[in-house]
Amino acid sequence: MNTAPSTRTQVKRGANKASYDPAVLHAIVDAAYICQVAFADAHGVHCIPTACWRGGDSLYIHGSNGSRMLQCLTAQDCCVTIVHLDGLVLARSAFSHTMNYRSAMVYGRFEVVGEPAKRQALEAFMEHLAPGRQAQVRPGNDKEYAATTVLRIPLAEAVCKVRSGPPADDEEDMGIAAWAGVLPLAQARGTPVPDPQCAVPAPEHVLAWATS
Repeated sequence: MNTAPSTRTQVKRGANKASYDPAVLHAIVDAAYICQVAFADAHGVHCIPTACWRGGDSLYIHGSNGSRMLQCLTAQDCCVTIVHLDGLVLARSAFSHTMNYRSAMVYGRFEVVGEPAKRQALEAFMEHLAPGRQAQVRPGNDKEYAATTVLRIPLAEAVCKVRSGPPADDEEDMGIAAWAGVLPLAQARGTPVPDPQCAVPAPEHVLAWATS
C-alpha cells in the first residue's frame, strides 16, 4: 500500500522515501515511548512531547483532566509526529550529507476514551512500558482513574518517511578522497538500577530489560 490517504499526507519532496503501509506505521509507533503533538489555542501554536502507545489502529495518550493540551485536542484537528534517528550519513560532498531515520506523521482529531476502555488502555500502556509489570504493582484506584483523561486518535490518516543505507553522492563527487559511510545511532537499554529502599529481587521483566 503506497497511496496517500489524504492530500495533507501526500509526500512531495523525497516521495521515494514515503510509505503509507499500516505495518510500517505500526512498527514506528510501537518502537516509540514519546510522540510530539502540535496544536493551537488562544495563546498560539504549541508542540508538546508526551508519552504514547498503540492499541489496534489508534494512537493513545493520557494526562491530567486539567491538561490544557488534552482539553484542546478533542475540539480541533492536530498533527502527531514520531521520529527515530538511526544514523548520520556522511557523504563526499557537504550538501549530500543526510540522516537515516524512521518517521511518522498522524493527522486527525483525538477522542476521549470512556470507561471501561480507559482502564484497559492504561493497563496496555503499562505493558508497553514494561511487559509483565501491571500484574506486580498496585493497580490504579477509582480516584486516580477519575483524575486521568485518555485520548486516542485513529491511525487512518498518516504517512511514514524512512531513509536507510549509505550516502547517495553525485557521480562527479565519487572520486573525492573523503571517508563516506554511516555513523549508526541506536537507543540503548542500560542495566536496571534498583531503588535503594527496594528489598524485592528483580523480576524477570526487569532482568530482561537490557537484552530485550
